[in-house]
Parts: sequence; structure tokens; C-alpha cells
Amino acid sequence: MKQTAKAVSGFVPLTTLTQGSPDPATAFEQIRTLYFNTTKRTIDADLAHAIELLKSLPSEDAREKATVYMDGLAQMRRDWARGNQT
Repeated sequence: MKQTAKAVSGFVPLTTLTQGSPDPATAFEQIRTLYFNTTKRTIDADLAHAIELLKSLPSEDAREKATVYMDGLAQMRRDWARGNQT
């Protein structure tokens, strides 16, 4: 049986998708805020939102700066998912 990748199921605010790309400083600050405010209940939506914000960053340098927060969000998601399996 062929396994497919699990789709990210999360809420991404419509303004993120329709208002165009935020300026890099605002996008970075929003990713940072998501990192500090995420909870076990909101991690999927917050990670999906952070990914959309990351895609909006115009340069590799800007994306590199956000890597620490993206890695942190991904780690929280793994840790909390692992806790749900027990």
C-alpha cells in the first residue's frame, strides 16, 4: 500500500493569503510571535501560518533569520504529537 505525505491541516488567516506579502520585518515578527504564543491546541494552525509567512520573505538571508523559530515550532509539533501517541 502506497503511503502519501500527510497534508498540513491548519488555519491560515485569510489576510495572510489575500493582502500580499507583508514587509520582511513584519513577517519575521509575526513568526516570532507565533513561536512564543503557540500551544498544543494551536500548533498545527500556527505552523501552517508561519510557513506561509516564511514563503513571503524575499531573501535567503531573511528566511535564514527565521529558521530558529521555524525549527522550534516544528520541534514543538513533534513533541506534542509524540505525547498524543502514548
